[in-house]
Amino acid sequence: MIKLLRIEIYKIFRRPRTYISFGIVLAIAFIIQLAMYSGGKDFMSFGMQGVTEQFDVQGNIINGYLVTYIILQSLLIHIPLLVALVAGDMLAGEANLGTLRLLLTKPVSRARLVLVKFVASVVYTLLLITWLAVTALLISLLIFGEGDMVNLKSDAFIVLLKDDIMWRYMAAFVFAALAMTTIAALAAMLSAFADNSIGPIMTTMGIVVVLTILTNLELPMFNVIKPYLFTTHMIGWKGFFDDPVPLKAIANSAVVLALYTVGFLGVTIAYFNKKDITS
Repeated sequence: MIKLLRIEIYKIFRRPRTYISFGIVLAIAFIIQLAMYSGGKDFMSFGMQGVTEQFDVQGNIINGYLVTYIILQSLLIHIPLLVALVAGDMLAGEANLGTLRLLLTKPVSRARLVLVKFVASVVYTLLLITWLAVTALLISLLIFGEGDMVNLKSDAFIVLLKDDIMWRYMAAFVFAALAMTTIAALAAMLSAFADNSIGPIMTTMGIVVVLTILTNLELPMFNVIKPYLFTTHMIGWKGFFDDPVPLKAIANSAVVLALYTVGFLGVTIAYFNKKDITS
C-alpha cells in the first residue's frame, strides 16, 4: 500500500502541470502583493470611507494579515481548478494511456487502487494549500509587517488584534484543505466514469462554477437548496475571521464537506469495481 502510494505521488510530481499549479499560486499571490504595495493605501481609503468618518483608525492597516485575507478570497476560487487538474487525471489518465488494465493485474483490489490514487491527490492538495500559506501569509508578513486586521464586511466592521490572528489563519488553511479535498473527491469520481482526463477536469469546474453562482444568488427560489450545496460550505473558512467565531456553523460546514467527500469516494469505488476495462 505504501509503495503504491509513493509511486502515485511520484507520478503526480513527474508531470509539468503539477509545478504549473504551484507557479500559478505564486504568481497570483505576487500580483496581489505588488498591487497592495503600490496602491494599497488608495484601495483601503476607498473601502473605509464610511468607517473613517465615524472612527479614528490608526496603525498599520495595510499589513500582512489583511493582504493574506485578500489573497485567500481570490485564490480559493481558482484552486479547485488546480486540484481538478490532478485529481481528474488519476483514473481517466490511466485509461487514456492504456495502463489501467496493467495496473489491475497487480495483486491490489480495485477499491484499494482508488483509495491510493485519492490519497495521492489529497497529498498534492495539502502541499498546494501549504504552498499557499507560505506565499500568501509568510511572504505578506515579511513585506507588509504585522498589525491589527480590519475585516470589512457588507454589514459589519471587525477589528482583530494581531495577537489573536495567527491561529485563525492556521484554522482557515485547515478548513480550506478540507474543502479542496471535497473537490479532489468529486474530480476523482468523474475520472472513474471517463477515459480521458479533459472531461472530468472540465466537468468538475463546470459543476463548481454553476453551484457557486447558485450559492451567491440572493433569490428565494435558491435559498431552499443552498444549505445542501457543498459550494455553500466551502467558504466556511471566512467564519474564523468573525468575532465571535461561529464555531457551530463552521463545524456544520466541515461535516457537510466530509459527507460529500465520503459520498463521492463511495460512488467512485462502487462504479470502478464494476467498470469494464477490457474494451
